[in-house]
Amino acid sequence: MNLSRNRLYAMLFLACIAGYIWTFINMQDTHAGHLSAEVCLFKNVMNIPCPSCGTSRAVVALLHEHYSDAFYMNPIGFIVASIMLLAPIWIIADLLRRSSSLYRCYRQAEFALRKPQYAIPMVTLVLVNWMWNINKGL
Repeated sequence: MNLSRNRLYAMLFLACIAGYIWTFINMQDTHAGHLSAEVCLFKNVMNIPCPSCGTSRAVVALLHEHYSDAFYMNPIGFIVASIMLLAPIWIIADLLRRSSSLYRCYRQAEFALRKPQYAIPMVTLVLVNWMWNINKGL
């Protein structure tokens, strides 16, 4: 996907804000004794979890410092939590310095993932995680 710097930064920033809101909602449900909301369209239609099922619960577990629970829920939660923490800081730093370091990093990662030696292991990891989610019965 060929995004401009400003469009990428806006999308990332809005995604982080949505993630903060969703995490807050899930934390409130957790404190109230409810399970987090089932909003996964894939799981609702197919009756099996998608590769990212459990990521919201993993982020909430990380916020409660339950690292092994977070890993068990979904290791992708560590990546999502890192992005939610670092992306807004990096975006603000780039805007203040009138730089494009995050955009350049994104473009390099996008370019690298087009190469089979990087894409195949990444796809394999997602598939393994998906099989693990199905096996766990998330």
